Amino acid sequence: MSDVLQTLWDTIEDRKRNPVAGSYTVSLFEAGLPRIAQKVGEEAVETAVAALSERDDRVVCEMADLVYHCLVLLAAKGLTWADLEAELARRFR
Repeated sequence: MSDVLQTLWDTIEDRKRNPVAGSYTVSLFEAGLPRIAQKVGEEAVETAVAALSERDDRVVCEMADLVYHCLVLLAAKGLTWADLEAELARRFR
């Protein structure tokens, strides 16, 4: 995992363990898995729309939102980026 992803992951996990008032990440955890899954879906659609009709910088911004929400989903499910990497490695052996 890159340094940026690791820092983001550590922050997400910290917010899960130590909620901070006003944190968007905490609000997602408090809203629960249905809301987190909804946000992943919304961001996936926004990424696809950006890829088809917007500038590259918008694609990157939407993709960053999607990755963030996917990390929150992993954390909410008690999964890790390593679980995802293991699945990708299994597929490409």
